[in-house]
This record gives sequence, C-alpha cells and structure tokens, in this order.
Amino acid sequence: MNRRHFLRAIAVAAACPACAAVARAEEHHAGWSYEGASGPGRWGALAKESAVCSTGTRQSPLDIVDPVKAVQPAMQLDYRSAPTEIVNNGHTIQVNMAPGSTLAVGAHSYDLLQFHFHRPSEHLIAGKSFPMEVHFVHRSKAGTLGVVGVLLTEGAANPAFSAVIQMMPAKPGIVKAGVAAIDPKVLLPAGRGYYHYAGSLTTPPCSEDVDWHLLTDTMSVAAADITAFAGLYPHNARPAQKDFQRFVLVS
Repeated sequence: MNRRHFLRAIAVAAACPACAAVARAEEHHAGWSYEGASGPGRWGALAKESAVCSTGTRQSPLDIVDPVKAVQPAMQLDYRSAPTEIVNNGHTIQVNMAPGSTLAVGAHSYDLLQFHFHRPSEHLIAGKSFPMEVHFVHRSKAGTLGVVGVLLTEGAANPAFSAVIQMMPAKPGIVKAGVAAIDPKVLLPAGRGYYHYAGSLTTPPCSEDVDWHLLTDTMSVAAADITAFAGLYPHNARPAQKDFQRFVLVS
C-alpha cells in the first residue's frame, strides 16, 4: 500500500467502521489468495482482522436454495457513466466510480463506490454456477454497505464489459485513460427482481455488514471476453458459505 492509499485508509477508518472494512478490502490485497495455503479455507487464520472469515455466521456468498417469496421494496438504480480508473488489484479487475451513481431500496439509499468481477460466479442458484458475476459496491451516508450482484452468462457481447476487458491492466496497476467510455448501467438487466439477505464482504476481512441484493435476471457477455478475463484470473471466487438458517427473500 503506498502512502496516499495508507493515509486514505486511516481517514476512512476514523469516519466509520463499515467504511474501514471497504477500505481494507479495496486497499489490502497481500497475504491471501483463492487457492493453497492462503486460500479461502485459511483466510480466517491469516490475519486478526479477518478472523470472522472463519467464525462468522453471516458470510457470503451463498448457494440460494428455496428462497422465500416476499413483497420487497422496489430497487432504484441510477448509474451514471462516471468511472475514474480501472484497477488490477491482484485479485480482480475493479472499476472505481466518481460520485453521482446511486442505489435506493425502500428508505435506504447508497452511493456507488466501485464494481468488480468474479469468475466463476460466487453465488449459486440451487447449486448452479454461472460463468461470472459482477458486484456493485455501495455505501450509505451512515456508513452501511449495500452490494448489488449480477450473474453473467455466455452469449451476446456486452459493450461495458467489453470496454473493461479491452482496457484492463494485464498486471497489477491502474489505468485512467479512456475509462469514461464505460457505462456501468449497461451491465444491469432490465428486470429489477432480486434475492435479498444479510451477508458479508466476499474477500478479507469478510466484514458482516453487507446488505446483499442479487438480481434474479442475468446479463450476457461474450465468450471471448470471459476467456480474456480468465487469462488474468482463471478462478477468483470464494466458495458458497453456510447459511446458518438465514432467510433469503426473493421478489
């Protein structure tokens, strides 16, 4: 972590604990991986602040089986074309956003911070995995976290995903030039039905303060783009976690 990122992480930690969790997840990418001795099964033992990865009872992702049908608040996603940079952070490709894009669900509203990708999907639907998944990470003014997940299937090309693939750094680093061409709302399906549950970040420190909204409709992306992403990250998905009798609602 360079000095600028370190100072930003300190400032965020002072503002609110939930914000600090996002800062740690975004800024600290050393010491853990998706396989071997530093893989998901060992995350809780790698650092004190990540102990909840092993001991928590609201961990994500989940294999969603038999969700409970319910009337849920309408989801309002107002995403602007305002990316600031594409980051290869050593674990995924992440697109950081300027202020202005928002999520509103019922009485709760959030600002979009960034979105990033996993291969294969982290969430499963009745045991079924999908080629990829994109997570849109939001934070409210009170510091609470809301993540919107979209399952990605192989099919027609998606202009936003194709643009990310074309510009993503091949090695850990940051790209700023040309990123304004990426429109995040193009990655959203038309339907706004969603699965909802209380969960966690899916990377260390695995903080259990995330309101999860996984859209029921999927989006297609080109097979060639999936292959290109896999050339950098062939597998960067945490396995499904125990539900500990949590209810998953579906609209």
